[in-house]
Amino acid sequence: MNLWVGNIAPGATEEDLRELVKKYAAAEVTSVKQVPGDGTRPAAIVDVAVSPDAANLIVQRLNGLYWKGRALTVQAMTSREAP
Repeated sequence: MNLWVGNIAPGATEEDLRELVKKYAAAEVTSVKQVPGDGTRPAAIVDVAVSPDAANLIVQRLNGLYWKGRALTVQAMTSREAP
């Protein structure tokens, strides 16, 4: 299941995102893809090997979480939305 994670702090690494998801969602990240942009509000698509119901619980835990000086925006993505 893909998760859109937006408003990531500049300089946050793929490993930082993996640790965040593992800590707050107890889920393993299978991939992280940085989303290109102007750099003011970096985002990533994080793929986790969970069911849609579990992904919704992860969204509830992470959306709005203040992490590295920023409030995260997290949404579950359907396969049609994923690039």
